[in-house]
Amino acid sequence: MRQEPKPPRVDDQDAEPEYRVYRSRPKLLMRTGGDELRRLRDRAPKRSTGGGGGGGGGGGRRRLRRGRGGDGHPKPRRGLSLGRVVKWFALALVAWVGISLVAFLISAQIEQGKVDDDVGALLGGAGYPLWSPNNVLVLGSDQRSSATAEPGSTTSGPSRADSIMLLRVGGGNNQRLSIARDTLVDIPGNGVQKINAAYAIGGAALTIQTVEQYTGIDVNHLIEVSFEDFPKLIDAMGGINYTGSCVIGRINGGAANGGVTVRVPAGKKTHLDGEKALALARTRKNACNPNENDLSRARRQQKIISAMKSRALSPAGFIRMPMISWQMPKTFRSDMSGPTMLGLFAAMSIGSPDTRVLGTPSGVVPPELKQRRVEQFLDG
Repeated sequence: MRQEPKPPRVDDQDAEPEYRVYRSRPKLLMRTGGDELRRLRDRAPKRSTGGGGGGGGGGGRRRLRRGRGGDGHPKPRRGLSLGRVVKWFALALVAWVGISLVAFLISAQIEQGKVDDDVGALLGGAGYPLWSPNNVLVLGSDQRSSATAEPGSTTSGPSRADSIMLLRVGGGNNQRLSIARDTLVDIPGNGVQKINAAYAIGGAALTIQTVEQYTGIDVNHLIEVSFEDFPKLIDAMGGINYTGSCVIGRINGGAANGGVTVRVPAGKKTHLDGEKALALARTRKNACNPNENDLSRARRQQKIISAMKSRALSPAGFIRMPMISWQMPKTFRSDMSGPTMLGLFAAMSIGSPDTRVLGTPSGVVPPELKQRRVEQFLDG
């Protein structure tokens, strides 16, 4: 027969009831699922603590920890995603380009105004180079320092133009026309002479007048190349890769006599530093081909410019962009301000220009050849 439990005695009703406590191995749970327990605890709804202080069940209990979101839930930590990586990479690229632009503009402003005063009166008449056609005369003289002079060049006094090149840039145009230095022309006030003599007689101003009279092309801007700073620009680029016909040039007697020797195999890419690139541009007597003339030298100079452009637009050039941007204006003397020169080089980077040479081995250019070259330059 089942025995009913005895009812509690009246005097025991106010006594504390008995409880049995069972241990649930918290150490094991904390070891294996501690993080999960914390997440569950944070997600649990908060208990009302009432208006009283120590009374009720919740007043003495530990309150749930609030997350940073303010809704009782912890804010999830943002991980590294592809979108964030792309965003920060894009910002880094923009900053790198911005630093390069500032370096170029500051350097160009420092160098502006170093051309002769009488040159400015002969130039102008064109819009911004990025969208308006501009004709730019590029001159390099054969004056050297005593340390870099080779036979035929001067170290003091008037010097002849070592290279004469016209650029037509902007408004969709990108043309180059080299005028051979031995071309016979009428120099204003000085009769018929080689065109490079105009620079020795009257500097850049007379050279501008001579080129305009001979070709009929209005010159809008001038760039005079400093051969002393030219190697520094090439080195800022990390050198250039040149491909062309075989050249063996010995400047100032070659390396055996304290000068520079440059060797370019036919058809093979050759990496040149600043010193070797300048030696290649100066080489008049090519041991590989003794029959070369000044037209061959002008074409080599055109290829060097193309190699410089390719290097500047390559990934290696982008990495070195601030150094290139700072050094480039230091290599030139020009009438152009920093923003104008920036627009010029930006326009030059668009497309692959046609390269033509105006000249003949004898120095006498037939009128029909001159007219054809000028039309190709102006019309593209």
